[in-house]
Amino acid sequence: MPPKIRELISDLEQAGFVNRGRKGSHRNFVHARIAKPVTILGKLGDDAKAYQIRAVRSAIEEAKE
Repeated sequence: MPPKIRELISDLEQAGFVNRGRKGSHRNFVHARIAKPVTILGKLGDDAKAYQIRAVRSAIEEAKE
């Protein structure tokens, strides 16, 4: 079962990402070490798509370096 959108957001926040604002169902998370923001869209209870999971994992790994 894929994680929910709220779980991806929680993972990003725990890694030090900050929500810089939203437009509709889009949330943009930024980190001081990452040049490109991570955009998460969907309602909090929706299942995350595979590309969203990959983007979040990649961004968290890049922030650790």
